[in-house]
Amino acid sequence: MKMMSGKVAAVAALLLAQHVAWAADSVDEAREALQTHEDDVTQEKNLEEVFQAAEKQYSLLPSGQMSLNFSANYNYYRDDRIDIAIDENSGSISRFRIEQDAQHAFSSSLSFDYGIWNNLTFNTRLPVSYKYDTQKDVSQAALGDVSFSLRYQPFPVKPGAMNTTLYSTLSIPTGDSPYEINVNEDVSSGSGYYSVGAGVSVSKVIDPVVLFGSLGYTYAFDATGLNQRRGSATLVEVQPGDSLNFSMGFAYSLSYEVSLSASYQQSYNFVSNFVFEEYSAESEDSTSSVVNTSLGLRTSSNRIVNLSFGFGLTEDSPDVLLGISLPIDFAGLKPGA
Repeated sequence: MKMMSGKVAAVAALLLAQHVAWAADSVDEAREALQTHEDDVTQEKNLEEVFQAAEKQYSLLPSGQMSLNFSANYNYYRDDRIDIAIDENSGSISRFRIEQDAQHAFSSSLSFDYGIWNNLTFNTRLPVSYKYDTQKDVSQAALGDVSFSLRYQPFPVKPGAMNTTLYSTLSIPTGDSPYEINVNEDVSSGSGYYSVGAGVSVSKVIDPVVLFGSLGYTYAFDATGLNQRRGSATLVEVQPGDSLNFSMGFAYSLSYEVSLSASYQQSYNFVSNFVFEEYSAESEDSTSSVVNTSLGLRTSSNRIVNLSFGFGLTEDSPDVLLGISLPIDFAGLKPGA
């Protein structure tokens, strides 16, 4: 039994933050505004320490304890677009070119957790991002969207049984909105609107493997009072579509020091509406999906460093994702401090 607990603890610590939420692509007039930002796919959500040790009643932080985690990610987007102009009189093509656009996104975040009760944990996440767009030749470092969440376990963890965690999330548009920047000269660092989400994540330990999955729904609030020039039109309101997301995967403990995990994450994004002074435009439904793998390395008895690699399967997903996360320890956050 002690042997099983050691393996499970190594696997469970690897499962830090593996949920997602995504955005959609748009019609030509609003295509830039609907580009998926880096937090959509790699945004770290609610699956944390799903089974920390067999002898604990709950797998969340104990009441009164705090933890601080640092994560850094690199995302690469690549997109090819056809720019074509046809003469109305002759019908001949006057311009035809392929625009190649690539965007490098570096992001980092601090995630703070506090155990309100043994089965209720509060979390806040502060992200900072740096983006470079090759087509615009523009780079920018800025604060992203700050988020707050609660994780609740309605039932105590029982060995061999399914572990269930309910979660809710509030995202605040503290980053640079894609609907307020100069689209020709700037890049955004946030979504531009408030959103709330809720869902459930489950896990089951089959030593030395942990199986996990999640299902969630995100409601997006309208962005109003805009005055953004897009070509010859002015964008005044955005009605972003809601999204439905799920993930599933497993983690495997190779030894007490090394663990591996693999997951599949997908989101379905509903129609978004873009209201201009002259007319309205509507995006199509879209699907974003990502395959992600992680390697967990135990560097000390209470520290595990996670290295992750992933790739997108659809046009709305990043082509390449790289990440690292690790806990930060200092006297003020140590248990009993």
